Amino acid sequence: MFGFKKDPVAKLRKEYEACMKAATDLQRTGDIKGFAEKSEEAAAIEKRLIAAEQAASK
Repeated sequence: MFGFKKDPVAKLRKEYEACMKAATDLQRTGDIKGFAEKSEEAAAIEKRLIAAEQAASK
C-alpha cells in the first residue's frame, strides 16, 4: 500500500546478530558442537551480509 522497501542489509545484520547470540548461549551451556554449527552458520550469513553491503554501496 505504501510501497515501503525492506532493507536486505538490515535483515541480514539482524539474522547474523541473532545467530551469534544463539552461538554464545550454546557455548555458555557447554554445547560445543552446537556452538560450532551456529558459528559456521553465522559465518555464512556474514559472507552474504558483506556481499549485500558491497552491492548496496555501488
